[in-house]
Amino acid sequence: MSMPGASRKMTVNDMNLAPRCTATSKRTGQRCKAPAVKGKKVCRFHGAYAGAPRGEKHGRYVHGMRTIEMKEERKELSALLSECTATVALISG
Repeated sequence: MSMPGASRKMTVNDMNLAPRCTATSKRTGQRCKAPAVKGKKVCRFHGAYAGAPRGEKHGRYVHGMRTIEMKEERKELSALLSECTATVALISG
């Protein structure tokens, strides 16, 4: 008496070879057994796609005055203005 499918050779599923999620359970302390997202250390359930998109892709983007790039640009302009003010004070001094 043969079982159905017994003659088929077992193949290795590529998903079984994938690196595993490094997240651990607070309750049991065991690691998650789900496959990690490619290029990440955690699975899709534990935050591999976490975070909102930056810039104009963000849903609440309005004008860009408070983006990281604008803040850096204002800091540079402020430093330049301080330097100019100090130079003028030295000259007129």
